Amino acid sequence: MPNNDFRRLRGSRSPAEFAAAVRRAAREIGEQVACDARYIGRVEAGEIRCPNYAYERVFLYMFPGLTLADLGFSARETVRGRGARTTTTHSDSDEESDVLRRAFMTSGTTTVAAVSLGLGAAPSASGAADAFGVSGTSGMSDMPAVAHRRLGEAEVKAVEDAVRQIRLLDDRHGADGLYKRAAQPLRTAYALLEASTTSRRSMADRLHAGAGELALSVGWLAHDSGRFDDARSHYAEALATARVAGDPALEAHAFSNSAFLARDTGRPREAVRAAQAGQRAAQHVASPRLLSLLTLREAGGWAGLGDRTGCEQALGRAKSLFERGTAQADPEWMSFFGEAELEGLEAQCWSALGDWSRAARHARRATALQDPHFTRNLALYNAELADDLARAGAPDEAAAVGQDVLDLLEEVQSSRIQTMLTATTRVLLPHRRSPSVAPFLTRHASAGTSRGV
Repeated sequence: MPNNDFRRLRGSRSPAEFAAAVRRAAREIGEQVACDARYIGRVEAGEIRCPNYAYERVFLYMFPGLTLADLGFSARETVRGRGARTTTTHSDSDEESDVLRRAFMTSGTTTVAAVSLGLGAAPSASGAADAFGVSGTSGMSDMPAVAHRRLGEAEVKAVEDAVRQIRLLDDRHGADGLYKRAAQPLRTAYALLEASTTSRRSMADRLHAGAGELALSVGWLAHDSGRFDDARSHYAEALATARVAGDPALEAHAFSNSAFLARDTGRPREAVRAAQAGQRAAQHVASPRLLSLLTLREAGGWAGLGDRTGCEQALGRAKSLFERGTAQADPEWMSFFGEAELEGLEAQCWSALGDWSRAARHARRATALQDPHFTRNLALYNAELADDLARAGAPDEAAAVGQDVLDLLEEVQSSRIQTMLTATTRVLLPHRRSPSVAPFLTRHASAGTSRGV
């Protein structure tokens, strides 16, 4: 059925003109969409019943006060969940997709978020196993045993949707409450990869890419929650999957995350090497933004080594690549990489080099540019800003920003951000008698006690 509501919103603009307006709006909120006239045509024809999350954020930004229903779209749960079933024939495959997509959502703020997305409560791990024909585990790997089966669209789409859901929940709530819940869909994805008997190369490639991206998403949850050894293992798993599949985009992503982890764990030279390896892989992907991010990872490594010249050169290359704009080949996972992230990563470089005032300027820009939807990143940039201000000799302002971070941490669970804020409090201790600093230190101490820190 044609989407006449969306067509009316386009007005007198051509599909190409409207697509350009969508891309402009995306840039304004730091989102990445490769919208063109063909995409607009598919929406208006009713082929796209519900946009992905990136497009949803852009459309709601363009038309404030309207809902997806007002834009002519169907509710997400009727497209992707149980409500989408129309025949008994599709029931089993839809059930499998539903289970894998939701297997990690079982408690706390995660369940609240899942319900708000129309996904409901998740089944038990055993229920997920039964749905995929899992009869137990196989050896020390704890990999579910899945009967050999012909791979279908439902299984592949379930893996891809699980990746998107994990990223969405991490954007809003941070990693700490998600990591353990994400392990089951990851194990199931690799079990499917092992058990698949499909002869369709395109389907197998999608499953390899989906499983690899899922490993990276779970690895990031481990990384952000301070489980660095687990993160390294998941990143290595994704890299191996990329190389087996001959997937340069997945390989570049794996090296990007590995470089980030190396920098965070005090191995800056490894960070440089991993970032450079990622850039070599990314040469096969027509995405300047992907190369920009990898070059920023390299800059972070040089900063960690105290090499100001190397860092500045890498930052210059990264900015030039970023200014080339978005491209059709930009990976979906890079939706977070807008101007705010560019500024945030540069702030981290100057911070590592001890140029606190300069770091604070970039961190402040990052917080100003960040789309509030990315709650975790907003908390991260503010934590960076608070620390830079404290070290730059602005304790009162640092404490005020720190209060903002504590507000955000009521919604976000991220050990990484908590660790950053704790380091800031140590810098501010000499100013604990200040009427501006004291309330922040007291509140932070109280919050740490309530979390069991």
